[in-house]
This record gives sequence, C-alpha cells and structure tokens, in this order.
Amino acid sequence: MNTFPAVEAFRGGPKLINVVGHRGARGILPENSMIGFTFAMSAGVPLLEFDVMMTSDLVPVITHNYKLHAAICRGKDGAFLKNEPKVSSLSWSDTQTFDIGKIDGKSDYGQRFPERAQLDNIRVPRLTDLLNSVSQPQFSAANLMLEIKSDPDFIKDTAYRKKLVGIIISQVRSAGLAERTLLHSFDWDILAECQHQAPDIPVSFLTEFHQNQDEVGEDSAKLVSPDFSGLEAKIPEMVKAAGGSVWCPNVNDVTDSNILLAKNIGLCIAVWTVNEIKDIDRMIDFKVDAIVTDYPGRVQRRLSDRGFCWQSNLKKN
Repeated sequence: MNTFPAVEAFRGGPKLINVVGHRGARGILPENSMIGFTFAMSAGVPLLEFDVMMTSDLVPVITHNYKLHAAICRGKDGAFLKNEPKVSSLSWSDTQTFDIGKIDGKSDYGQRFPERAQLDNIRVPRLTDLLNSVSQPQFSAANLMLEIKSDPDFIKDTAYRKKLVGIIISQVRSAGLAERTLLHSFDWDILAECQHQAPDIPVSFLTEFHQNQDEVGEDSAKLVSPDFSGLEAKIPEMVKAAGGSVWCPNVNDVTDSNILLAKNIGLCIAVWTVNEIKDIDRMIDFKVDAIVTDYPGRVQRRLSDRGFCWQSNLKKN
C-alpha cells in the first residue's frame, strides 16, 4: 500500500489530533485570503484547507462559491455586491477589482461569523500566491488540503475538467509541493481524473449526506457529489474502493460505527466543519485524525484542555 507524506501529515495518533484551518481561519479573518492562511500557519496550524476554481483566462484562484459571494465581496464603490459575477466569467485582473476584506454583518451569512475582522484591500489570491508562500522556509511544516471546486455548469465538459485538474497539478509540482498536498473534492469524477493525471498525489474524498440542510451562503455540494442515500453506512468502504487515502465527512454525519469502519480500513479521517465546543469534544471522543475548523484557536484550546496535542512535534509535559 502506498504511504503518502501528505496523508501522514494529517493523520493523528495517541493524544494527537491535527487542526486544519478551514479557508484559513474563516471565523476571524477573511476567508480564503493570504492574511488568513499566514495567520493560521503562524499560529501553529500548518494544515490548510481551501478552494480552487479557474478564471476565464485559466488562472486558478482561491475562492469558495462559483460566483463572487456578495456577503464578503465589495466593488470599486466600496459597497457589497448586488449582482454576483461567476468566477469562470472573470479574468484574473477582473477579480482584483473586488475587495474580500469585509463581511456584510446584515446578511444571513455575515451573521454566522460575528467575530470576523473587517479589513480593507484584501484580494482574491491565485493558487500560486499560496504555493509560493508555503514554499518559504518558515512554513516548511505546511501541508495543503486543496479542494478543486467542480462548477456544475462544466460538469459534462470533460476537456475543461481535464484542463482544470492539469493546470492545478502543474502549479503544485512547479512549486515543489506534490508531497505536501492532498487533492480534495466532493466530485468523485474530478478525483478520478486527479488520480489519472497524478497517481503520486493522494486524494481526499469530501462527503455529505444529501438529507442535510445546506449551509447559509454556501453553494450546495449536492450538485456535484454522489447521492449516498441508502448507502450512508458504506461510505468509508466506497472511499477506500475509489482509491481514497483520506475521508472528509461532514461533522453531522459521523457516528461511532462509520468512524470505526474508516479506522479499520486505514483511512485518515478529517472532519469538516467543526466549530462548536460540543462538536469539538465529540470529535476528540471519536479520536478522529484531524478537525477542520473556522476557529483554529478554539480547537487548539479544547485539545489542550483535554490533554491532546495538535502538532506531532509538540511535546507534552
């Protein structure tokens, strides 16, 4: 069986549960921003989860929704957007005319994150911006959970999807980060293409039960994800059969039985998005490998209080 360094970076151990910064540190700093990523890494959270899609001129950029999200995006006039342009319709230079530093506290999405800082002059980063940063010596411990966003409008465009995967893999290789990257998606066909183009880079399978309610302000993964209805108990086996090294289930979907099954077949388990104390404690009780969170410090504190480490190089007293 192949052993991938990136998988082992996310794998826990006795009294070790890794913390993964979700979109950097979404709960307190602009999501999918360089300032958020740098903060997380500087705060002892070198594992980063983030989202990548492609502009009209084929530049991979780091942003979550298929359209620029009005609740976190302002135009040249400083006002939050009223119309949301599709990322795939914008050039790279177009994206730089928008500011992602503030969140609209009046929006339903903004009300989810009352502690988030309000900043100016924060731009959508390119994938290469983050790769170049992570390549610096001070961030040598960083490993990446790179989510490839599968735009439903291109779901049947095989050539586009191959190009998307190919460009992302090429940039990861050029940065020398193939051994520090997980390719990660809800779209299992995209992950199959990743395995075809880069069998040396491990894949991480995102899953969510289709009966779950969509989160406010989020594009639904159900548009591109397999429907697990009636197969929920078998998901870890399905991930393993598809060549997955990492299973990344929704926090609401994990149970004693599916966690035990995943562990027994050797999957690394990274659960998303774990923000509430009761859920953090539940994941600690399950001894998952990694907790993906919008609040890295909150999870660090809870792990510390319960006698756990969140980095393998931390020594306990």
